[in-house]
Amino acid sequence: MFRASGILKSAALILAFLLAVFLAFQLLEINVEFKLGSVMSRSLPESEAHTKPAVHKCGLSKACPPGHMAFKLTSGAASVVGPRMCLEDKLLMSSVKNNVGRGINIALLNGKTGELIKTAYYDMWAGDVAPFIKFLKEIEDGTIVMMASFDDSASKLNDEARKLIADLGSSAVGNLSFRDNWIFVGGKGIKTKTPFEQVTSPRHNLHASSPLIVFISKCQRSGVSFGLVPVEVHIPLSSQHPEDAHVHLCLFSIHICPMKSGFCLSVAYLRKMSPA
Repeated sequence: MFRASGILKSAALILAFLLAVFLAFQLLEINVEFKLGSVMSRSLPESEAHTKPAVHKCGLSKACPPGHMAFKLTSGAASVVGPRMCLEDKLLMSSVKNNVGRGINIALLNGKTGELIKTAYYDMWAGDVAPFIKFLKEIEDGTIVMMASFDDSASKLNDEARKLIADLGSSAVGNLSFRDNWIFVGGKGIKTKTPFEQVTSPRHNLHASSPLIVFISKCQRSGVSFGLVPVEVHIPLSSQHPEDAHVHLCLFSIHICPMKSGFCLSVAYLRKMSPA
């Protein structure tokens, strides 16, 4: 009996010793890994230690200056990929949100605050243009209007609808044709044509669904204004002028035109810049 108790005591001591050794090695391994990690992070150059690229609002290539807001507007690609509208990193319309459709996709924004008022889309191939005309007539002064095409945005457009869009600042809607890719930002009550419009035709371009990326400037004292900062434009590759692929343009503002509603638009123009 005494022999059995001695064996049990010896076994308990051996187990305790092994457990202590195991715990010691575990603590030593953690400590070594921690020290090695600290040494490695200090020895790496700062550029290698922080390899994660910066993420800017709406996926733009660089951050907007303080007091400005950014948006990215992308037209649909044929009948496959829907349009996408993003403002200040907030997705307004996209296939993911399930609020886009064939035809003309529209987002209305408050011209003073930039807040989203409503979104809608109207089928310009198999739909009726009358509800679209009614929608355009009900837009209030001072409202920012974003439009993007998806598949066909022109077949059902009549002269009345085109004039209403032209009154919002569009200069291309008069010649908009079947399956042209078109994006546009204007406003109700605007007194001039907006510089924020792009249209490409699949008849002349190899990549007609390429997006137009622009920066929007926000004027805190007189509502929302456009065109006070450079814009980055990715122009689709033209089959006639392949050298114009991905042309870099710069937007130059002349002045701001404040209006009673609080909506204002800078008079601006685009100039082709030499590649860096």
